[in-house]
Amino acid sequence: MVFASAERGVASRGCVSLVRVVRRVECLVVPVSRDLSDELRELREEHDAVVDILRALARGQGDVQPVLDLIARMAGQLSGAENCFLWLVDGDMLHVRGAFGGKPEALEYERAHPHRGDENHTLTGRVVQRRAVVGIPDVGADASYEWGSQRIQGYRALLGVPILADDELLGVLGISWAEPQVFTDDQVRLVSTFAAEAALAITDARLFQAVERQRQELARFLSPAIAELVSSEDGRRLLAGHRAYVTVLFADLRGFTSFAETAEPEELFEVLRDYHGAVGELIGIWGGTLEHFAGDGLMIFFNDPVAMPNHEIQAARMAVAIRDRMETLSSGWRKRGIELAIGIGIASGHATLGRIGFEGRFDYAAIGTVTILASRLSAAAKAGEILINQRLHAAAEQSVRAVPTEPLTLKGFGRPVNAWNVVDVAD
Repeated sequence: MVFASAERGVASRGCVSLVRVVRRVECLVVPVSRDLSDELRELREEHDAVVDILRALARGQGDVQPVLDLIARMAGQLSGAENCFLWLVDGDMLHVRGAFGGKPEALEYERAHPHRGDENHTLTGRVVQRRAVVGIPDVGADASYEWGSQRIQGYRALLGVPILADDELLGVLGISWAEPQVFTDDQVRLVSTFAAEAALAITDARLFQAVERQRQELARFLSPAIAELVSSEDGRRLLAGHRAYVTVLFADLRGFTSFAETAEPEELFEVLRDYHGAVGELIGIWGGTLEHFAGDGLMIFFNDPVAMPNHEIQAARMAVAIRDRMETLSSGWRKRGIELAIGIGIASGHATLGRIGFEGRFDYAAIGTVTILASRLSAAAKAGEILINQRLHAAAEQSVRAVPTEPLTLKGFGRPVNAWNVVDVAD
């Protein structure tokens, strides 16, 4: 009984002690849970803000302005500030490119008065010089601070963070509060996060714009299809080499060699510019891929890298369009004593296509018997003739009106080649 009583006493004291511990833990847990809840809420808000920025960045397609506006708004809202400006560096000056809160006249003032990076009396100037976070707890107590918009905005506390991409200073993210305050590590971390997002947005926009410029430059030297190919996800696979059924067109000018031997260089280049301009426009219209221009000669192929239904007919239609265009040019040339006319050869068949060349200078080429045959047909064509091979004629005979020629003995082919001369192509 004594043992049982003692046991009950221990149990009773244990229960009391446990209750006391629980109560102490509750006293500790309640405020900690509240702090954790606030912190989790803030982290969630920050996370959601960053997600929104990344979504805007993905939708931007090189337009950085909506992203900068969103960054300024999120940074201002989450830091509890009255105002947030985002400046970008442009030469020696910093211009406002994103804004949140504040009075309209304050934003107008800032846009009309860009900051200089070498100024020590402004927040942005100090950030630029130090390339680090700068806080001004109270501009009224900072004797060296002076900026006209203070009278308009009525701010007292400023926090500025550099927008950096590697070692390059892209801009400054600045936040202001109406009352003086001491900046916490959390505030600095928050604003720094959005500055990093701004750097990402600006860098991404620059890359997008660079790709677009490169694509436009490539389109000046390559066909639009190839310019698109080399900047696409499938480009590496196609450029590495593959087999495809294609239609290849060769063309060159009859009488060009004699003309080049006697013509002045200026006149020679003028004729080539007219010729290349006329044919180049038609390549884009009919969807061909230009492999090369070589003086008066050119090679175009169809059905690669972009698949094209009825590419045999398309090639024939383009050839007729070239012939018609060249008749107009030839008429003008004859008035100047220049006798030039076009000869075209087209062949359909399988070829190996891919990148050839060396580092720093690559071409996208079609290699195979079909290209040799098209070249030989072009060489055999008389002025104004469009010679096609048997496979192309079989595929396009319902749309192409052509007459057979005598079997042609072509260099590199062991037996005579059947060919047809295209008269016209149905619309």
